[in-house]
Amino acid sequence: MDIQDLRKQSAQELNGQLLELRREQFNLRMQKSAGQQTQTHHFKRVRAEIARIKTLLTQKSAAK
Repeated sequence: MDIQDLRKQSAQELNGQLLELRREQFNLRMQKSAGQQTQTHHFKRVRAEIARIKTLLTQKSAAK
């Protein structure tokens, strides 16, 4: 997702997306351990999205 779109969202929405991405990350790890994961680029994408959202949440809380 684009950073511009994320900035427009509220902290509640960002927390919801963060939870969703954490679940996806967990599922990817389970697939990897079961030997089903062949597209390893998804790990990097999810990790980067989580970092983006956490950064925005920190910025929003510091702005208050």
